[in-house]
Amino acid sequence: MAGLSIDPNLYTTRPDSEGRLEKETRVYDMLEKLEIPYIRVDHEVTATIESCLEVEVMLEIEICKNLFLCNAQKTNFYLLMMPGNKKFRTADLSRQINTSRLSFAAPDYMEEFLNITPGSVSVLGLMNDKENRVQLLIDRDTFNQDSVGCHPCINTSSLKIKMADLLNKFLPYVKHEPIIVDL
Repeated sequence: MAGLSIDPNLYTTRPDSEGRLEKETRVYDMLEKLEIPYIRVDHEVTATIESCLEVEVMLEIEICKNLFLCNAQKTNFYLLMMPGNKKFRTADLSRQINTSRLSFAAPDYMEEFLNITPGSVSVLGLMNDKENRVQLLIDRDTFNQDSVGCHPCINTSSLKIKMADLLNKFLPYVKHEPIIVDL
């Protein structure tokens, strides 16, 4: 193991709010409201997919890679969920969603639309996208998984959530319809 400082316990309840950011607390509030069960592990900052390997082992899941993208005009924004070990090829995705010149969106947009910062990108950030500025894209391999691993809008915890709950409870609640892509 890489030596990530990680709490060896798995939790099925929300953490104590003390010392937690308000945006993380709101994630747990929403999961409770929607009756979405999860398994949680707390750890030090995991800013890259590579740093999540120990978390994956604990949660028995592949943490998905989340990329925040935009078109050249910065008028269309996308959150792409894909397997962490898969290579991202801009041209492949651009063809499928009929856009050109996709690039990584600036952190300012990430914070404005999703209230998250680089390294903490998560599908759960869509709860903050009240104006539906961000289109969710899910790679078919991730879409077909039983469960998905993601951060609660901060990269010091990771959650394992059933894909069915994400698709049938969370996304309808936050009014986001995913587009399935093949990368």
